[in-house]
Amino acid sequence: MRTTSLRVTEGLAKRAPAHGRASLAPGDAERIGQIASDALLAELETWPKPGLVSPFDNGSHDDMDYGTFLRSIDVLRPYYAQLAAAGGAGADMDELRRIGGLAEDAMLAVTGGVNTHRGAIFALGLLCAAAGVARVERSGLSAGRLARTVAERWGRGIMRGPINLTSHGSDALRRFGAGGARAEAANGFPHALRIGLPALRAGRALTGEEEPARVHAFFALLAAMDDTNLLHRGGMEGLRVARRAASDFLLAGGVGAADWLSRATAVHRRFVARRLSPGGSADLLAATIFLDRLEKRR
Repeated sequence: MRTTSLRVTEGLAKRAPAHGRASLAPGDAERIGQIASDALLAELETWPKPGLVSPFDNGSHDDMDYGTFLRSIDVLRPYYAQLAAAGGAGADMDELRRIGGLAEDAMLAVTGGVNTHRGAIFALGLLCAAAGVARVERSGLSAGRLARTVAERWGRGIMRGPINLTSHGSDALRRFGAGGARAEAANGFPHALRIGLPALRAGRALTGEEEPARVHAFFALLAAMDDTNLLHRGGMEGLRVARRAASDFLLAGGVGAADWLSRATAVHRRFVARRLSPGGSADLLAATIFLDRLEKRR
């Protein structure tokens, strides 16, 4: 999905469904969009998230801060609702890209041209569209079902679509052969399903608290992924260092260890010193949170 503002009153929610297909109720589309927006906010407020922006500092970034992300999240919510409505109306990948492109324009307009959420527009947008399909078909909102819907309905279109040659993902693809966000989505979000969700729930069981659980999930994703943002900033060595640090944190007990906060904070400081920023892992944490919250609402 190319990630370019949308007048929300002109969205798919007002278009007649194709071929007599049942349409998604506007209230359902709004609720899905709100859950996606809330997932982005939960990801932003998770700390420590090594190298990334949080309410406490800007991580490895000089061009964005907590307020930049809040403005972006606020403007994106209606587009996630539109993507849910589009999925419910049977939209193809070209239509999802069109709405995603408009969402990116809105993001860039409120951030002064800073890319805060291009990857999250793509990943969460597809999952919102899948949730729209599930609501219309009354097939349930399980994480596995939504991920399969993305792969089965739009997987080929995702891989065949235009590539943003200026993105960090395309740079990593050219330099290192990493599949990035496109491959993750086309394959049904395997890291979110097999790594993120189990780790989130394990962290919840270890601590009984949501923020440490999200930290646990983030480190698990970081340890497992070929994060293209890390590759872009630090090359293969930066990726290796980051994944080793995440693995060491988990092997020492993750958030179940008494000193987890100090150890996670130390990793954050090392990432900032090296200017490492695992934005791809943050996008998948947001997707993981979204899937978890939808399942809870079943």
